[in-house]
Amino acid sequence: MRRNRPRGLVVTAVLMLMALLGFGIPAAQAAGEDTGGSTGETYIIGTDTTFAPFEFRDASGELVGIDMDLMRAIAEDQGFQVEFQSLGFNAALQALTANQVDGVIAGMSITEERQEIYDFSDPYFTGEITLARDEGNEEINGWDDLEGKTIAVKTGSLSEEVAKEKQEEIDFNITSLDQTTTMVQTVKTGNADALMDDLPIIAYGIQQGSGLEMIDEPEPAGEYGFAVNKDQNADLLEMFNAGLQNVQESGQYDEILDTYIGNEDSGPDTSTFFGLAASIFPALMSGLGNTLLVTAISFALAMVIGLGFGFLKVSRNIFLRGIATTFIAVFRGTPILVWAFFFYFGLPLLLGTTVNIWVAGVLTLSLNGAAYIAEIVRGGIQSVDPGQMEASRSLAMSYGQSMVKVVLPQAFKMMTPSLINQLVIMIKDSSLLLAIGFGELLYQAQQIYAANFRVTEVLLIVGVIYFVTIYLLTLLANYVDKKVNK
Repeated sequence: MRRNRPRGLVVTAVLMLMALLGFGIPAAQAAGEDTGGSTGETYIIGTDTTFAPFEFRDASGELVGIDMDLMRAIAEDQGFQVEFQSLGFNAALQALTANQVDGVIAGMSITEERQEIYDFSDPYFTGEITLARDEGNEEINGWDDLEGKTIAVKTGSLSEEVAKEKQEEIDFNITSLDQTTTMVQTVKTGNADALMDDLPIIAYGIQQGSGLEMIDEPEPAGEYGFAVNKDQNADLLEMFNAGLQNVQESGQYDEILDTYIGNEDSGPDTSTFFGLAASIFPALMSGLGNTLLVTAISFALAMVIGLGFGFLKVSRNIFLRGIATTFIAVFRGTPILVWAFFFYFGLPLLLGTTVNIWVAGVLTLSLNGAAYIAEIVRGGIQSVDPGQMEASRSLAMSYGQSMVKVVLPQAFKMMTPSLINQLVIMIKDSSLLLAIGFGELLYQAQQIYAANFRVTEVLLIVGVIYFVTIYLLTLLANYVDKKVNK
C-alpha cells in the first residue's frame, strides 16, 4: 500500500505563506491609529466612521476632520497622545461604556439624557440640523410636505429625536440608519424622500457633489462636546477644556474650521474614474493587507481547532462527540456579527479589561471557521471506505496507527477542495469586521466614499480588488493542491 502523508496540512501552510509573501501584505493596521507628537500618556479616543467634515478619511486613508484636527491640537497643547478608534457613533458609545476607549469625540450633541451617563467637556461647536431632499425633487419643501413620506435620520442622533417629535404632529415614516453616506444613498435611490442631519454635514455633502439640496430653515441642535464615562477620566476632561481654550485663543481653532467649512479648494474630486482609483489605491491596499493577514491568522487557528473538533465528532466516545456537536451547533447556528460584537464589546465587560480589535477579529473568524472545518474533517474521514480501516487493523495496526497512516492521508486529499472553499469564505467574511471598526478592505472603502460621496465607483473598485485577490488565491491553491495531491 502506498504511504501517504496528511498533505492537506501542507497545502494549508503553503497557502497562508504564499498569501502573505506573494501579495506583499503591508504592515498590520486596524482602524486605530496613533497621532500626536507628544510623549505623554496615550488616550484611546472613539469616534464615528463617516461624519464629514468632523471625521472622515481622505483619499490617502488618513483620518481627518474638524474633530480629529481639534483633538490632535489639544493633545499637542496639553502634552498627551491620542489613538483614534474609528468605530461608528453607536459603536463608539458602546466602546466607551465598555471602557474600550477613554473618551468619544464624534460631533456629539450635549443632551440632558447623555449627561446622566457621560461627563462632557466645554462645548466646542454650536450645531444646527436641517432637512435635505434629492436635488430636483420639488415635492418636498418643508415638514408639511412629508405627510405619508419617509425621512432618513441617523440612529441615536439628535435629528432622530427631533424627527420623532415632529412625527407626533405629522404622519411620516422614519428610517434610522447608522451613517450619513447610507442616508444620502437612501434618498438618492428613492427609498426615502428626505433626510435630516447636522447642517455642516449636509452643507459639506452638497459641496462634495452629493446631489442634495437643503429645504426649510435649520433648527438649533445644541452644542457638541467631548465625552468620557461618568465620574471617570476627569484629568482627560480637564486637559481637553484647557487645551480647547488655548487653541481658541491662539486662532488655531478658527483655522481648523476654515479648513473644512467654507474652503472651496476642498471640493469634490473631479478626476476620472482611473484618477480616483489611483488616488485611493494606497488606502485600499492597506485595507487589503489587513484583510489577508487577519484571514491567514484566523484560518491557521481555525484549522487547528477544526481538526480537533472534527476528530472528536468521529470519536467513539459519546461525551466527546457531544462536545464537538455543541461547538459546531453554536458557531454555525449564530450570525458571525453577534460574535464580533460579543468579543469586542461584551467580553471586556466580563473580563474587566480591554480586548484588542485584532484579537476580537481573529476570535470571531477562527471560531466560526473552525465549526465549518470540523464538519469538513468529519465528512472527509467518514468518506474513506471502512474497509481501509478493517484492512489495516487486520495487519495488526492499532486504531491510532490506522487513522494516521491509512485513513487520514486519504481523508485530507478529499478535504482539500472544501478547505480551499472555506478559506475563500473566510476572506469574504472578514468584511463583516468593519462593524467593530476593523480596518479591512471594505472598511477603508467606506471611509473613502464617506468623504467623496462617490459610492458606486469606490464599491466597483473594491469589488474588482476582491475578485482579483480571491481568483488569484484560488488559482494558487488549486495549483498547490495538484502538486501535493497528485
